[in-house]
Amino acid sequence: MSRTVRELLLVPGFLLVASCFCWPQAAHAQQEGDANTFALRDGDVVGFLGDSITAERTYGKIIEQYTLLRYPIRKVRFLNLGIGGDTAAGGLARLERDVFANDVTVLTVAYGINDIGWGTRADDEHRQLYLESIREIVRQCRARGVRVYICSAAITAEDPETSEQSYLQRMCDEGLAIAAEEGGETIRLQRTMRAIQKRVIEFNQHLPEKDHRTLHHPDGIHLNDFGQLAMAYAILKGLQADRLVSSLELDAAENRTLREERCRVSEVNLTTSGGTFVRLDDALPFNNGPFAGLDYGFVPIPEINQYLIKVTGLEPGRYELVVDGRGVGSYPADLLERGVDIATATTNGFLPGGPWDAQANVIRQLTEARSKLNAANGQRAEYFGEAPWSLEMARHSADIDERFYDLLREMAKPRPYRFTLTKEEVDAE
Repeated sequence: MSRTVRELLLVPGFLLVASCFCWPQAAHAQQEGDANTFALRDGDVVGFLGDSITAERTYGKIIEQYTLLRYPIRKVRFLNLGIGGDTAAGGLARLERDVFANDVTVLTVAYGINDIGWGTRADDEHRQLYLESIREIVRQCRARGVRVYICSAAITAEDPETSEQSYLQRMCDEGLAIAAEEGGETIRLQRTMRAIQKRVIEFNQHLPEKDHRTLHHPDGIHLNDFGQLAMAYAILKGLQADRLVSSLELDAAENRTLREERCRVSEVNLTTSGGTFVRLDDALPFNNGPFAGLDYGFVPIPEINQYLIKVTGLEPGRYELVVDGRGVGSYPADLLERGVDIATATTNGFLPGGPWDAQANVIRQLTEARSKLNAANGQRAEYFGEAPWSLEMARHSADIDERFYDLLREMAKPRPYRFTLTKEEVDAE
C-alpha cells in the first residue's frame, strides 16, 4: 500500500466505506429513490449534452455503469453529446442533429462556464443568451417528448464559501427556475458538488499540501476523475437513484431467513458458529475500481448503493465472510447482528471483493471500450463526413456497439452467490 493511502486511512474522522452502515428501519417502497422512481426507464436513450466536462466522457460512463448494475433488466442506451467549448446556445443549435435525430428520450443539459467565458464575459448580455437558450432547449425537448433535466454548471475550484454567491451560481439558479417554469426537471449540481468540496477542503487540513485532494485539474475548471465521480453522484441523485440494492436478514441460531428484500435466499445451513447460504439478488451494487472506497468518504455513493446483510444468533467472536471463494471481510458477531453494507467490502484493496465487485470491474472495462469506440466514431464523422467508406465504417461501428450492449447486459446479470461465514480461531496466549 502506498504511503499516501496509508496516510488517508489514518487521518482522524476519515470514513473508509467498506465497513458498516445503520440498518434500515422499515420497508422502503414509499421512500424517495425507490427502484420505481429512478428516472431512466426500460427502452430509454439517454443523452448527455454539455461542454468539455461532458466531452471527457467520465461522469456519463459512471452513470451508465451504475444503471447497468442497479437496473439490469432495463435496456437503456447512453450517448455522450459533449463538445469542448460549447455553450447553451450551441447545444440549442444542435438539438435536431444530436438529440432528436438520435431518438434521445432523456436528456441531461450541463452548461454555464463557457457561457460567461470562464468569467471574462460575466455580463447581462451573455447571461441573457444562456437563459434564453435554456428556456428554448426545454421547450423544444418537451414538444418532442424528451424528458429534459437542466443541470446547473459543475463547481469550479473557487472557495466554496464565496462561490455560493458567485455570478455563475446566480445565473444557473435563474436557469433552473426557468427550466422548472417551462416544465423541465432540474438538478442542483453545484450545491451537491459544493458540499463534497467542503468535505475535501476540511480533510486536506490534516495533510501536507503536496498530498491535498482536489476535484479539479490545475486550471480550476475542468474536473479530474474524482470531480467527475462527484458530478455523476449529483446527477444520479437528481435522477432519483434508489438507495437500496438489496438487504437480507438471517437468524443463525434458528437456521432461518427473517427478511429478504430484493433478493432470494436458498440452501440455508447456519449454526451459531457460522455456515452457508445462497443469495440471488435482483440487482448488483456499483463499484468503481480499486480504492474507490477512499473516494466514498467524500462522495457518498453508499447513500444510493446499499448492499446489506444482517446475521443474528451468532456466538461472540469474529467471522470471515467469503462469497464464491472471494474474500469479503472479517466482522465481529455484534456488528453482523447490527447489519453491514458489503457493497465495496474487500480484503485486498488492489483486488475486487465479492463476485459482484468482480462483475463491476469487467463492466467498467467494457464501458470504457465502448466509450472509446464511440469517441473514435465521432471523430470519423467529423473528419471524413459522408464519404462512402466512412458511412460503411459507421455501420460497422453501430453493429459493434450493439454487441457491446449484449456483453454488458450479460455481465450485469445477477447470479446466485454462495456465502460462507466461518468463525475465526483465537490464538492462545
